[in-house]
Order: sequence, then C-alpha cells, then structure tokens
Amino acid sequence: MDIADILTFWLDEIGPAQWYVPPDGLDQEMRTRFAEICLAARHGVLNDWAASARGALALLLLLDQFPRNIWRGEPGAFAGDPLARAFSKHAISRCLDSRVAEPERQFFYLPLEHSESLADQDRAVRLALMRLPETGRGVVDAAIRHRTVIRRFGRFPSRNAILGRPDTAAERAYRAEGGYMSG
Repeated sequence: MDIADILTFWLDEIGPAQWYVPPDGLDQEMRTRFAEICLAARHGVLNDWAASARGALALLLLLDQFPRNIWRGEPGAFAGDPLARAFSKHAISRCLDSRVAEPERQFFYLPLEHSESLADQDRAVRLALMRLPETGRGVVDAAIRHRTVIRRFGRFPSRNAILGRPDTAAERAYRAEGGYMSG
C-alpha cells in the first residue's frame, strides 16, 4: 500500500460527501483495509512520507482521520493524535498544505482541530479562515465549534468515557443538553 492508495480511497472512493457522515459499513471496511498501515504510521514506519505534500496528506489521514473510523469508540481512535499534530505543524511550516487543493487541504488542519490545546484550536480556526476560502463556511464553523468546546471545558467531554476520564458536573450537563460533540 502506498500514498496513492490512501489518497485514492479517501478522496475519490469516499469523497467529501461521506467524510463526516460515513456510510454503513465504512468503519469495518477501513478496519480491514487500513488498520495495519495506520499502526505502521503510528510506529514511525512511514515518516518519510512527510517529505512531500501528497505524502504528508496521506500520513495525516492515517494518523488522524482513519483511526477515528477504524477504532471508533475506542482509545485507539485518538492514539495517533500527538504524532498527527507534530506532522501537521511541520507540514504547515513548510507550506505543504498550500500545495494541496481544497477541500482536502482541511486535513492538514484537522489534527489541530482535534487537539485539546486551546492554542492548537486557535491556530486551526485561523488556518481554516485564511486558507480554505473555497471549501465553504461549514469547515470554519466546525473549527469554531471545536474551539468553543475546548474553551469551555479544556477537553472534549465526548472522549471522557472512551479514555476513562471522569466527567465533571458541567460536562455531564452539557452532554445531557445534547451539546456539540456530546455523544
């Protein structure tokens, strides 16, 4: 499996319409096809992919996006996040994100949006506003909603049960109200 396989699957087979509303069976398909290469990325086997824009995009998908499908509801969904953030920041500092067309450019910023650091959240919002003019307001709005949750709680309450973290009373109330990312 190589960079082209990852990008063809995500960009062409799945495509924007299904990136955030996955069809039934997608998680299992991704688990079967990509779990092994996601683990390889997590263990540093594919770090050389970060040298090119398309390679960095594929690596970010394997570390940040794919695990959320493959290990949905499990701690493994977030296990690649620290490495994804590091590669995201490195790629952005080298302007690799600007060498990728919209809307796939957003996947350079999602590791920051998935972070529980307010500084990362602020950066994700700025990047979405500045570098995704054609993708539409939806991506910017999602970044702002993620940041709002981090500003309020300092973390994503939706991850608490998965990661074995106790809830605060405010987080329990937020989820009971159906707040953004409450499930």
